[in-house]
Amino acid sequence: MNPQLQMMLQQALQSFQNGNYERADSILVKIIKADSKNLPALHVLGLIKASQKKYQEAADLLSKAARLNPNEASIQYNLAKSLADCGSFRESIPHHKKAVELMPNNPEALLNYAITLGALASYEEALNVLDKAILIQPNYAEAFLNHGLILAALNRLEDANISFDSAIRLNPSSSESCFNKGIVLTKLNKLDEALNAYISAIHLNPDYLDAWLNRGVVLHALKCYGEAIDAFNMVIKLNPNHFQAWFNKGASLKELQRYEEALIAYDNSINLNVEYSDAWVNKAAALHELKRFNESIEAYQHALKLNPKIDWVEGDLLHTKMKVCLWDDFDESLADLMSKVRTGEKSITPFPLLSLVDDGLLQKQCSTIYANSKFPLNAKLGPLNKLLQKERIRIGYFSADFRNHAVSALTAQLFELHNKQKFEIIAFSYGPDDQSLMRNRLSKAFDQFLDIGSQSDMQIAKLSRDLGIDIAIDLGGFTTDSRPGIFSYRAAPIQAGYIGYLGTMGANYMDYLFADKTIIPHEAEQYYSEKIVYLPSYQVNDTNRKISDEIFSRESLGLPKDEFVFACFNNNYKILPATFNSWMNILKATPKSVLYLYADNPWSKDNLMKEAEARGVKADRLIFGGRIDADQYLARYRACDLFLDTAPYNAGTTASDALWAGLPVLTLIGQSFPSRVASSLLNAVGLPELVTSSAAEYEIRAIELAMNPEMMSAIKLKLVNNQLTTLLFDTPRFTESIEAVYTKMYGDYQSNVGPNHISLG
Repeated sequence: MNPQLQMMLQQALQSFQNGNYERADSILVKIIKADSKNLPALHVLGLIKASQKKYQEAADLLSKAARLNPNEASIQYNLAKSLADCGSFRESIPHHKKAVELMPNNPEALLNYAITLGALASYEEALNVLDKAILIQPNYAEAFLNHGLILAALNRLEDANISFDSAIRLNPSSSESCFNKGIVLTKLNKLDEALNAYISAIHLNPDYLDAWLNRGVVLHALKCYGEAIDAFNMVIKLNPNHFQAWFNKGASLKELQRYEEALIAYDNSINLNVEYSDAWVNKAAALHELKRFNESIEAYQHALKLNPKIDWVEGDLLHTKMKVCLWDDFDESLADLMSKVRTGEKSITPFPLLSLVDDGLLQKQCSTIYANSKFPLNAKLGPLNKLLQKERIRIGYFSADFRNHAVSALTAQLFELHNKQKFEIIAFSYGPDDQSLMRNRLSKAFDQFLDIGSQSDMQIAKLSRDLGIDIAIDLGGFTTDSRPGIFSYRAAPIQAGYIGYLGTMGANYMDYLFADKTIIPHEAEQYYSEKIVYLPSYQVNDTNRKISDEIFSRESLGLPKDEFVFACFNNNYKILPATFNSWMNILKATPKSVLYLYADNPWSKDNLMKEAEARGVKADRLIFGGRIDADQYLARYRACDLFLDTAPYNAGTTASDALWAGLPVLTLIGQSFPSRVASSLLNAVGLPELVTSSAAEYEIRAIELAMNPEMMSAIKLKLVNNQLTTLLFDTPRFTESIEAVYTKMYGDYQSNVGPNHISLG
């Protein structure tokens, strides 16, 4: 080598060793310019570029060096690492192999090789290479860490956890090992242990942003929403532009029903990443909870524009539009959703579909898609041990609605009338305590009333098992705040659904569904994943419900004094265009009549009035009543003449309310569960003549009753006479029937007989 170049090289090497990379770089560039094949200069300059994270430049220089001396182990090692660092994983593999071949006992070379194999998803080969590194250096913490990462990628989570434990034992100060242990434990649903792992990572590195984020996610899953918010706030403190932290903070705020604050968090997330479709979806849901439906619709539409394939949102959008009676593209939207359900897409959740289609098969398909996706059978608690026969059958009623709610309005007296000598009944309440008289009444009706809303699904299922619950009754299904996940863990040997959700769960862990022969004819059993329990009459009622003594004059309600008053106080989303068409036909055929409706929001009122005008009916013939106290609400029915039901989602509790108050209900029977509930009620109260089987018959019967006061009066008198003599309001008899079912279920279980259809009437 030229003596001058040799001297320059010595100066460069000394500068490099002293950490003066800038001077070394300058000298080495001059050397290479004079001698493009100067191996030491190429090698050292490559190392400098790598230290400066200029990996591609480093790789180019080291490639030239490797061509000059392909058997220099350190050059092959550094070239492989630089190529991997700049993302050229496949190009780095031959050099990793060469480096390992030249220095087979170098654990660092093996580690780098394994990391690259992992990046290429060659996981098994990566494990073999790491095993060699660990064999050479058994205390190599970094190798154990990467061993765990590869095992986690292979979904061998328990093995990965063992590797992370080894890495932590060898290097207790490794926050990365603690962090990755937390990830694996989270996937294993060992959330308390995962939380401890993240806490350890944060203790070692207080600014470990991802550990704070994951800690918040786990706290959210554990329903520790306030602590979760604190964790997300720490992420935001470390990085105010972390859009996912803002998003997760919004999710925790939403669970605390702090919807306005949640909206602010979602907006911050969106402002940081305007294309974050999940944030738009959650913003839409928060707006929905605040009944700001028009804004919610816009947010859902924007989410779908960003991601047309986002799960469930098409259905949420249509359901929200139905809440404001916005039917602009109803037929096209519904046809699209139905097509997607048939092909197995996650386009709509089960509850909204019940109000949109009268198709048992489609409803079952939708429920199955949803249950398999969100709440699949979960074996983490292990199989249930056989429960020994006991004198009192232990029944667990599970609900988020033990408060002022339609479900409790129907079931309260049932809980009070249960035979406590034969049955021990326990309430598992995971909804809000509204401090109402109903909540107080319910808390006294049970042998035990457990407020367990802060517990996870698995914890609640385990509690149910520990308490020896024989039969678990889900009163929620797929409704708001329900917890199907509890039953996915097998909370009890017998699990059944009743009253809160009018359809199949499509889940293989739900054994029974309560109905009657009107609601589910035998030929329709194929549309339900559960075995059917046929009660003499489906819907329980509370005959202790008080009706106000107040007599509402029609004038006080804004109703005409001398006209026929049709009424429907069903939720607005149940009003489909076809039903509204029938109502308008009825009004046009009965000029001296009005339709008394409940409007949940101002947009539904405006839209219904516009739809009436579009069908040739003056908007002022639609009169809207507001929300009032329950006893007055029942008394208000007495100012009406005939309740017009919706299809395919009938009135349930609302129909019972009307019938209890003495107002006849006219219904159109359909094919699916929710479209046959009102028919069941009318049969149970002895008024089958108010069950029609076509839209034309429904309209004709309504017109006939409005035009024939004597016929209408006779039906009202019949209803009053039948109220306390027929099945519908005979709660003691209903209680005996359902207890007979429980006894049959329990006997079959004790005899090792699997669930079968049960018929009591």
